[in-house]
Amino acid sequence: MYRSHTCGELRIEQTGAQVTLAGWVQRTRKLGGMTFVDLRDRYGITQLAFDEAVNKDLSDRAQKLGREFVVQVVGTVAERSSKNAKIPTGDIEIVVSDLIILNAAETPPFTIEDNTDGGDDLRMKYRYLDLRRNAVRKNMELRNRLCFEARNYLIAQDFIETETPVLIRSSPEGARDFVVPSRMNPGEFYALPQSPQQFKQLLMVAGFDRYFQIVKCFRDEDLRADRQPEFTQIDCEMSFVEQDDVLELFEGMVKTVFKNIKGVEFDQPFPRMPYAEAMEFYGSDKPDIRFGMRFVDITKEVQTKDFVVFNSAEYVGAILAEGCAGYTRKELDGLTDFVKRPQIGAKGMVYVKYEADGTLKSSVDKFYTPDDLKAWADKLGAKPGDLILILSGDKPKTLKALGELRLEMGMRLGLRDKNVYAPLWVVDFPLLEWDEEAQRFSAMHHPFTSPKPEHVEWVKTQTNLKDVCANAYDIVINGVELGGGSIRIHDKDLQAAMFKCLGFTPEKAEYQFGFLMNAFKFGAPPHGGIAFGLDRFVSMLAGLDSIRDCIAFPKNNSGRDVMSDAPSIIDDEQLKELNLVVKLEK
Repeated sequence: MYRSHTCGELRIEQTGAQVTLAGWVQRTRKLGGMTFVDLRDRYGITQLAFDEAVNKDLSDRAQKLGREFVVQVVGTVAERSSKNAKIPTGDIEIVVSDLIILNAAETPPFTIEDNTDGGDDLRMKYRYLDLRRNAVRKNMELRNRLCFEARNYLIAQDFIETETPVLIRSSPEGARDFVVPSRMNPGEFYALPQSPQQFKQLLMVAGFDRYFQIVKCFRDEDLRADRQPEFTQIDCEMSFVEQDDVLELFEGMVKTVFKNIKGVEFDQPFPRMPYAEAMEFYGSDKPDIRFGMRFVDITKEVQTKDFVVFNSAEYVGAILAEGCAGYTRKELDGLTDFVKRPQIGAKGMVYVKYEADGTLKSSVDKFYTPDDLKAWADKLGAKPGDLILILSGDKPKTLKALGELRLEMGMRLGLRDKNVYAPLWVVDFPLLEWDEEAQRFSAMHHPFTSPKPEHVEWVKTQTNLKDVCANAYDIVINGVELGGGSIRIHDKDLQAAMFKCLGFTPEKAEYQFGFLMNAFKFGAPPHGGIAFGLDRFVSMLAGLDSIRDCIAFPKNNSGRDVMSDAPSIIDDEQLKELNLVVKLEK
């Protein structure tokens, strides 16, 4: 038996007990004739005590232990003379009678502690060491707990957990596929699934009624903090449901997760916000509603004088930053530089300070009178001490830039508290979006999303396509899209019309989706579903800014696993077996 107890288990009540522990050496300290070793495993840390007056040979061996040595000890639980209230085992120590080195270790390239001295690249290269750190391990435990809570909730709601294939047919709608050559079928390729979308719909045709799986998905797209080339979804589908049925059931799952994991209870139903309202007042389809600062359209109010910047703008929008009239010129210039960043794209920013004495000062004073500025302030509900920030230009771009400015101000003002959770459903998305490059409509979600019942006829007759609303929904918490889904098209004629809207010929639709269309001929029930981003969900619960630290072995921002050095070149013999020739562009 390598251990009778874990390193986080023993308490003062076990004083006098003979125990066996095993784990990693966290640190060693020599104090006079005593040597103390902190022994660590997944469950905690226990202090080991070696007294050279009792056993000098054992004490000498303990002093030679290096960090991360794997050891086994036998000893007696004793009360510590100098207790450590910071750890659960801090009242006791083990007076060691036997020490066995199970595995010596080289000095690790960074300290295995919460506040490590290892940078991101180094920690990613030695991820198996990074995972020993308490902070990272807790993220993995949280991930396990979330999977447990979600699985229990769904099984209690009569869902069946069902696996779907990982090697599937390529479907180029959406992000790029990762493709896999088939040795047994020369010249042909599988794709890795971007989601199990078509298979979960087939399970509804098969009569499964309620399906879920916690599943790996793959998308070959550029990476960022909340995106990886492979990610995990809590993927779900239900038959004989309408939108409200899906929203109510999965709102229940989210509430259960937050209550059981974070001790946070939501007493009220989650608000529902139409997509058009989210874009108009927050500049985003995933608005952070922990704070106000909704946009105010002041286009008509400002296009009254000879200020060409406003007069030539399609849209002029403003936000109110309460209590910020004291911002210095340097701070305001910093905000201007922020909105002028290429990724945000504003050409500049106008401000109005509502001073404490009631006067109004602005960067456009020479164009507008104090009465003009007061009219703007009144429309925004400003009061002395407040600051008004204004952007103008093309409406879609300005809304987006104003949304980024709003989030930046929310962060500066401490309004984006990670311990406050503000959920909502965003609904009534457009079904289609115009692709300027391809000169055709594309699906905003995917080709199987159903239009709203009142817009079905528009799809069938190919009219008013830009105004068609989808029976689709996203769940958003704190400005993060945690999940999304839709009611699906279950009628083969409507699905054929949808493919026509997307520019598919009947032959192309049959080639790519024929097996699904054929299934619909045999009695497809009305159905809908949702998929939650597991990595994002864990990241939010853990208060992280990136999903990488809640994934055991993540990729870096170039999609590379720096630990195993993947992707890698394969040898010529493998290429020959796959009937492939690699030709790199110069």
